[in-house]
Amino acid sequence: ATYILVAMGAYKDKRALTAAYDYLILGTIGATFFVIGIGFLYMATGTLNLVDLADRISDQGLNRTIRAGFGFIVIGLGLKIAIMPLHLWLPRAYTFAPSAVTVFLSATATKASIYVLLRFLFSIYHPTFAFDENIILIIFMPLAIASMFLASIVAIFQTNLKRMLAYSSIGQIGYLLLGASLMNQLGLTATLVHMFNHGITKALLFMGAGIFALKVGKVSYENIAGLGKIMPFTAAAVVIGCLSLIGIPGTAGFISKWILVQGALANGWWHIALLIVLSSLLSVIYVWRLIEILYVVPTKKVGTITEAPISMLAPMWIIAFACLFFGVFTDFILDPAQTAAQNLLSLPGGGIENTLGDGS
Repeated sequence: ATYILVAMGAYKDKRALTAAYDYLILGTIGATFFVIGIGFLYMATGTLNLVDLADRISDQGLNRTIRAGFGFIVIGLGLKIAIMPLHLWLPRAYTFAPSAVTVFLSATATKASIYVLLRFLFSIYHPTFAFDENIILIIFMPLAIASMFLASIVAIFQTNLKRMLAYSSIGQIGYLLLGASLMNQLGLTATLVHMFNHGITKALLFMGAGIFALKVGKVSYENIAGLGKIMPFTAAAVVIGCLSLIGIPGTAGFISKWILVQGALANGWWHIALLIVLSSLLSVIYVWRLIEILYVVPTKKVGTITEAPISMLAPMWIIAFACLFFGVFTDFILDPAQTAAQNLLSLPGGGIENTLGDGS
């Protein structure tokens, strides 16, 4: 279904067809790898029930068929998630798909695949198996850090708003994988919280990009220059999304990065915590560049642009307020994420509050 949705952008830009084709090919490869991995699991265990799979796999940790299935599943989901360097489909799909489709994809598609990966890593392949040879530390953590830095650096040099946000999404996927690779409750909680927070943040920003595209045709920086003064309500909501993307205190993006840093420190990995902070500083650069384009650079379309209609501003500002609300009242997301992390790690209890102090 998502391939078709991306291809619908061809009515404005024919490059959407090639973007959808690339997405189709890589997505099909990822799905094929995933199904092959499931086939290996069925071959070795004789069941597809998730609970039975977890129970039977725990007794066959050295079974090569099960290990091969693990490899196929991880690679297949890696393509769906857009883990660097398996991310090549994402920038073009996000850039050339219709704006409404991009809002939907950025908020849900990769997040659903990450959820599936977490279920396999922690529910079916229990950490005692999956981390048997430090697979997560050797593969996931380096790729996560590479995504955080390389994608953010590429985003800095983009001149198209949607393409910049696409590379930013790849960088944010790095945070999600890094939290899982910490292999502790804090890190996994940070991943679950960031899945939600990044979903609403990126949906807000792509909504803003869609409104700009409606008004000026294209969302290149040259076209959207100066719109901050002409479309103040739209631009203000975009700024809130930008602040959340950076992780400014008081926004939804802050709490997940804060817990992620604490998860790294809980393992004694201060250098990983430092890398998290440094990668966030890179997001400041491309975010500031966007804000400068909107408010400082003069527009070339004076008198031809009006503010977006209330029917478009209303849902955008609902999500903008959500970014602020969940950045202040963190327990609404933190508590269920903590419970999910405990269940995935099979922890008896205690809670994240024991590490964070008051839980806020």
